[in-house]
Amino acid sequence: MAEKVTIARPYARAAFGYAQDQKAFAKWSDLLGKASAVVADPQVARLLSSPRVTPAQLVDLIGEIAGGALDEHGRNFLDTLAQNRRLGFLPEIAAIYETLRAEVENIADVQITSAVALSDVQRDRLAQALRKRMKREVRLHCDVDPSLIAGAIVRSGDLVIDGSLKAGLDRLASSIAQ
Repeated sequence: MAEKVTIARPYARAAFGYAQDQKAFAKWSDLLGKASAVVADPQVARLLSSPRVTPAQLVDLIGEIAGGALDEHGRNFLDTLAQNRRLGFLPEIAAIYETLRAEVENIADVQITSAVALSDVQRDRLAQALRKRMKREVRLHCDVDPSLIAGAIVRSGDLVIDGSLKAGLDRLASSIAQ
């Protein structure tokens, strides 16, 4: 994983720098998101490692599937990735790009994992509390994990708040065992 991030980072920074210069953050988010989804498909992933498929054919394929997201600069970016056999790193490139974008736009991506689905009111209250604590806008990404029993886990960057009943029970069991 660390190797993938190390390889992806310079490409993500290059895409981010260009998007920032052109004031085209949303356009590049769309391009990288769609291209990432394409290369994540198992059938396309097999083609990435096939010696029978040329880099140009791979870029054409991604462009066709991704639809209108691919302009001249996007195609040049994908051509560079294809020539360097880095198309498979698009998901990591997109993730790093989104992190850089969120930093500049003062937005925190917050992963919420709860035991049950959160209502709209709960999401709004949680977002409001996190905005106040983090002093920035927040973008919530919610998942459900019934194994938590009750409560939730909040993650954003280095911040982790584990308010799940499972974690509480684990701490209790650990203290009893000592």
